[in-house]
Amino acid sequence: MSSESEEQQLSKKAAKKEAAKQEKMRRRQEAAALASSAASLSVEEDPHSSNYGDVSLPELKSCSQIDAGNWSLAVSSMEWTCVGELTQFLKEKEVLIRGRVHITRPVSKNMAFVVVREKGFTVQCLVTTQGEGVSRQMVKFVAGLNRESIVDAIGVVSVPENPIKGTTQQVELHVRKLYCVNKAMPTLPINVEDAARSDAEIEAALQSGDKLPRVNQDTRLNFRVLDIRTPANQGIFRIQCQVGTMFRQFLLSEGFVEIHTPKLIAGSSEGGSAVFKLDYKGQPACLAQSPQLHKQMAVCGDFGRVFEIGPVFRAEDSYTHRHLCEFTGLDVEMEIKKHYSEVMDIVDRLFVTMFDVLNERCQKELEAVGRQYPFEPLKYKPKTLRLTFEEGIQMLKDAGVEVDPLGDLNTEAERKLGQLVLEKYDTEFYILHRYPLAVRPFYTMPCYDNALYSNSFDVFIRGEEIISGAQRVHVPEFLSERAQACGIDVNTISTYIDSFRYGAPPHGGFGVGLERVVMLFCALGNIRKTSLFPRDPQRIAP
Repeated sequence: MSSESEEQQLSKKAAKKEAAKQEKMRRRQEAAALASSAASLSVEEDPHSSNYGDVSLPELKSCSQIDAGNWSLAVSSMEWTCVGELTQFLKEKEVLIRGRVHITRPVSKNMAFVVVREKGFTVQCLVTTQGEGVSRQMVKFVAGLNRESIVDAIGVVSVPENPIKGTTQQVELHVRKLYCVNKAMPTLPINVEDAARSDAEIEAALQSGDKLPRVNQDTRLNFRVLDIRTPANQGIFRIQCQVGTMFRQFLLSEGFVEIHTPKLIAGSSEGGSAVFKLDYKGQPACLAQSPQLHKQMAVCGDFGRVFEIGPVFRAEDSYTHRHLCEFTGLDVEMEIKKHYSEVMDIVDRLFVTMFDVLNERCQKELEAVGRQYPFEPLKYKPKTLRLTFEEGIQMLKDAGVEVDPLGDLNTEAERKLGQLVLEKYDTEFYILHRYPLAVRPFYTMPCYDNALYSNSFDVFIRGEEIISGAQRVHVPEFLSERAQACGIDVNTISTYIDSFRYGAPPHGGFGVGLERVVMLFCALGNIRKTSLFPRDPQRIAP
C-alpha cells in the first residue's frame, strides 16, 4: 500500500508540473496574440491587402459566393496541386497549394522565404515585393507566421539554377497570394524539425560543437500528433497501409473471405490470465486476445478460407520493445486438405509477395524512413526457408547455446538462431516448425509421429518472431481434453467446442501483428514507432 501511495504522489506531482507548464504556455500564447493584434491595427493601409491574411471563420464554414471573402475568391477558380507534385514540368505555371508552415526565414523588409510542407513533402516559397501584388506588409505577415500553421499559397513555379538544400522539391514557388487557414500556437511542445532529425545528425552537430535538441520517445508519444508529421513517420504509416492492403488483396485472390469477429467474449481465447476483464451487463467478460475461436467457427460454417484485420488485446505486463496491450492483428484460418504445410505455403507466398511490393511501391517512403532511422534492406528468398524446431535447436547447440529441446525459445535464443540462419542460408526471413506441444495453445494439433511435438510453426524476421501458426484440433472430445489439460474452464468455451460437433474439416491458420511486421521490415527497434497511438502497460493516452 505504501508503494502505491508513493506512486500516486509522484503521479500527482508530475500532473501539477505539467499543468503549470501548460498554464505558462497559455499565458505566453495570449501575450503573443495580443501583440500580434496590436501590430495588425497599426499597419498602414495596404492596396494589396486582399492578397494575404487570415481566412475568416464564415469563409471556412463554406459560405456562398455572394458572401465570399478574399481567400474564397482567390481559390475558387483554381485546382489544387499537391506539394509532392511540384516539379520542373510545372515551370512558369501558376498553382495553388495547401500545407503547413515548416519554417520561415525573413531576409529583409522586402523579402522572406517560407518552406511549406504537405504529407512529408516540402517546397521553398519566395515572397518578395518585386513580385506581382506583394507589399511590405505581406512580407511581414508571412515572416510572422507560426510554425505548423495551415496556409494556402498561390504562385508561379520557378526552377532555380542551383539545387535547393533542405526541401524535397527542387522547384521554388514565387508567391502572389498567401492566406493563413488556421494558426498554430506560437510555441509548440516539440518542433517537427527537431523530431525529424536522425541520431547521426545530432551526433555530428555535437562533434562540431553545436547542440541540437533530441526528442525522446516518451515526449514524441505525449505529443504524437506533432511527431507523426515527420517524413519518417509519414513513410512508416504509409508502408503500414501497404502491408494491410497487400495482406487483404493477396488473400482475396486466393479465395479467402474477410470476416469481422467479436472483441467482447465470455472467456479467454488464448489461455492464461493476460486478459482485460470487464463487466458485461452483470456477466463476466473480457476483450478478445485473438479472433482465434471465431475464425475457426467461421471455417466450420463452410467459408473454407477466412481472414481478419482487427484490434487484438493483451493485458500482459510486458515492458519490451515488441509488446503492446493493443495491436492490429492480421489473422488467417483455412481448411487443410492433406497436410499443415498448406498453411505455411500461404505464409510463404503472401509475405514474399508483400516484401516485393513494398520494395517496388514504397521506395520514397522507405528512403524517408532510412534518412532518420538508417537500416539495411531485408534479406529474403523467393522460396522461404523452412527448418524444423529440432534442426533449429541443433544449430544453436552447435554454436554453443544450450536450450531446452522441449521448451520455447527465449528472445536471446531467437536472435542467435536468426544470426546463424543468416550466416548459413543468407536470409532474414524463415519458418521454424514442429514446435514442442507443451509450449503451444490448447487447440494445437499434436504431431502424428511424436506426441511431444505439434503441427505448428513460427515465422521470423531479423531474428524476431512475427507469426505463430498451427493446425488446430477439430475433434471436440480431444479439444475438451486439451483445454482441461491447459487449465481452461471448458464451460467458458462450450459454444466453441460445440461448433466442432456439427462436422468440422481439418483446418489451420496463423496470426501476425501488423505493427511488428513494419517494425522488423524497417529494422526500427521499437514497436511504438509503428503504432499510431500506442497502448502499453504505462500508456493509454493520447
